[in-house]
Amino acid sequence: MKRREIFGWCCFDFANSAFTTIIITVVYAVYFTAVVAGNDPRGPGWWGTALAVSQLAVILVSPLLGAVADVTARKKMFLMGSALVCSAATAGLYFAGASDVWLALGLVVVANIAFSLGENLCASFLPEISHAGNVGRISSYGWSFGYLGGLLSLVLALAIIKSGEGRVPWTFVMTGGFFLLASLPTLMLRERAKPRALVAGEGWLALGWRQLAQMCREVPQHRQLAVFFLAMTLYLAGLTAVVAFAAVYATQVLLMTQGEVIGLFVVLQLAGVAGAYGFGVLQDRVGAKPALMLSLLLWIAVCIWAAFCQTKTEFYAIGMMAGVGMGSLQSSGRAVVSMLTPKGRAGEFFGYWGFFGKLAAVIGQPVFGWLAAFAGFRLAIAVNAGFFLAGLLIIIGLRLNPRPKE
Repeated sequence: MKRREIFGWCCFDFANSAFTTIIITVVYAVYFTAVVAGNDPRGPGWWGTALAVSQLAVILVSPLLGAVADVTARKKMFLMGSALVCSAATAGLYFAGASDVWLALGLVVVANIAFSLGENLCASFLPEISHAGNVGRISSYGWSFGYLGGLLSLVLALAIIKSGEGRVPWTFVMTGGFFLLASLPTLMLRERAKPRALVAGEGWLALGWRQLAQMCREVPQHRQLAVFFLAMTLYLAGLTAVVAFAAVYATQVLLMTQGEVIGLFVVLQLAGVAGAYGFGVLQDRVGAKPALMLSLLLWIAVCIWAAFCQTKTEFYAIGMMAGVGMGSLQSSGRAVVSMLTPKGRAGEFFGYWGFFGKLAAVIGQPVFGWLAAFAGFRLAIAVNAGFFLAGLLIIIGLRLNPRPKE
């Protein structure tokens, strides 16, 4: 492995974080509910459902795409293609104005599908640029770069918004361009896999189903990973809901302005850098299980405190805790999958990682959205703590042993 490859790999996290930060979390989520949906009470439900639909599509596609990427040795090509599609759809949100609900949701679905598939493909390179002794640290480098990318995109978005009235849609164009340009260093990654021939008479769809069936048969051999995927699905259901609704919660419950929300997420991004890096080092020293348990405890505290929060100052403190917890939880989870993935099957197994991660979004985001629509945001965030608690209870009983060294 070369340092420039690690840097190039980290740059994809730097680039795609602009999409999650500006579109899914901070700016467009609020813009959609307030402007596009015109503050319709069903707005949060529509938003959560659209995100769930996009993740359902990824669930259906990701195992096949992972298998095809492994067999054709084209992970990098598919990765850069996903960046191009996501960037174009994101920039297209500029044209979705007031009452253009279906156009807006359609573009968000396309962009989020491309983003999520790219996230899986990027993660599948991690076993190739790390080993059991440094996987936690290198994974944390990626998430730290990601938070720095999100921070820079927030600063640019704030500058655009403050440059004049009605400039918010230009932040979507900026985000699309940011993603595409910042992902270019990822081309430095080397495709180490060699193309393999398909079995005579077998098509790509049959290959995907065959490898999925093989994974099901092999579950007893990969019990640690199967149980971890169950825990991951539960706690990521809670995390994806927070990502999708944190800014909407801040504006509708605590009446924070757009500027205050961006300031809050600047704090969150900085805390996320520290959380991702700090927990990556901690994981390499004490193991994955203690790091994950500590992160999940932190998230339970965040949700409970947010449910009873009354002031903007409190919410800033919660945001710092959430930033630390978000960076640590995502970095640790990706490192665990890399640690347990068999050699030569990274694309396939990170396709399963994507499968369960997106299944989490299908569960968590609509549950939160419709709870918020019918019972209020405070009850929704309190219920959300249960996802983290369920994940924690499974992790407590799980032994995480790394794959043998090659």
